[in-house]
Amino acid sequence: MGASDRTDERSRVQGLIEAQAKAERLFVEVEARELIVPGSGEREISDRIRDLANEMFGTTKHWHKRIVRSGPHTMFPYKENPPDRILGEDDIAFADFGPIFEEYEADFGRTFVFGDDPLKHRLRDDLEEVFAAGRRAFHDDPRITGRQLYAEVERLAAKAGWTLGGWHAGHLVGEFPHETNDGAKVESYITPDNHTLLRRTDRAGRVCHWILEVHLVDERHGFGGFYEQLLDLA
Repeated sequence: MGASDRTDERSRVQGLIEAQAKAERLFVEVEARELIVPGSGEREISDRIRDLANEMFGTTKHWHKRIVRSGPHTMFPYKENPPDRILGEDDIAFADFGPIFEEYEADFGRTFVFGDDPLKHRLRDDLEEVFAAGRRAFHDDPRITGRQLYAEVERLAAKAGWTLGGWHAGHLVGEFPHETNDGAKVESYITPDNHTLLRRTDRAGRVCHWILEVHLVDERHGFGGFYEQLLDLA
């Protein structure tokens, strides 16, 4: 890697880290302003968060559809489009947003619990722990593949008493518009079919950077939760 390439990579890393930092600030403000509350509809909440991102950062573009799901809708994988639902008083909900900051993609998801249901609270807390353990597995093995990391996240979920809610546990992330990620391009995802190393370069010779997403579900009780952010960058 030449000097100009190293400079470009430092800029990419800085851009991705700053994009995530803004997404974190956005979600802190979402909680502070109580934008996700019982009695509100999922679409209404999604629009509130969209408008707040614009207010705080001038963000008007999102690289994937904005997702707010609650109750049984939290069981659905990304591609589903359930009808609008009003949050209840003893509910669980998650938000998954992909705002673009300074032409860099963020991908950020968090779960919110209302009421005193101990199972919902445990799932929300386990999400962060499974994410952290998955990240440690990535950092501990410099030759880990997408298949291996998915298997580890799946194992961690089962150990905690949950199952994974999607066919993958993360994906590439970068500048907008990003390299096309689709179901046929498995090397772009952390999935059982991806036998390639996660630490590699893309077709343009740039270092690959990854999002880790953890979607845990309780199949017996019919709800789930979601936690997502950068895997390989602090």
